Amino acid sequence: MSDRYAMLTIKKPTGEEAEALVPALADVLIDCVEGGASVSFMLPLSRDTALNFWRGVARGVAQGERILLVAQDNEGRIVGTVQIVTAQPENQPHRADIAKMLVSRHARRQGVAQRLMAAADEAAREAGKTVLVLDTVTGGDAERLYQRAGWQRVGSVPKYALMPDGAFCATTFYYKHLA
Repeated sequence: MSDRYAMLTIKKPTGEEAEALVPALADVLIDCVEGGASVSFMLPLSRDTALNFWRGVARGVAQGERILLVAQDNEGRIVGTVQIVTAQPENQPHRADIAKMLVSRHARRQGVAQRLMAAADEAAREAGKTVLVLDTVTGGDAERLYQRAGWQRVGSVPKYALMPDGAFCATTFYYKHLA
């Protein structure tokens, strides 16, 4: 781990704090999509689209529908983020979805994603969640991360989504039971 990430801090902002972080979060999202991440957005991703997405996330945090976690380097810059979608149907109060696990390209392979996922487990436990689910691009780097973190592969669906350049990609689904 480089010195820049040795002092990595994971924070759980409130809705108001999340609103203040919208521009920095938009930068991370744009960087990830431009780097080829299939995270619901297509190229070119406009700054307005990214800002609007994060404003909606901040509203969801303020309304208690999701938990936002951000990773900041020792200079205070946001280098990664993940969300825990806690608003679930009435018959699934014990479940949450992990969404938009993003790490800036310059901060990858430094343990940022691993730290974010460990923090997501803890935040989900604190929220009373015992089952987590997520999906990711089949064959991508994130699959190895999730498997090392104890996630169980359910299966994959061919042509489930599009990469930012418009090519089809398969998506693999995972779950994790929290002890």
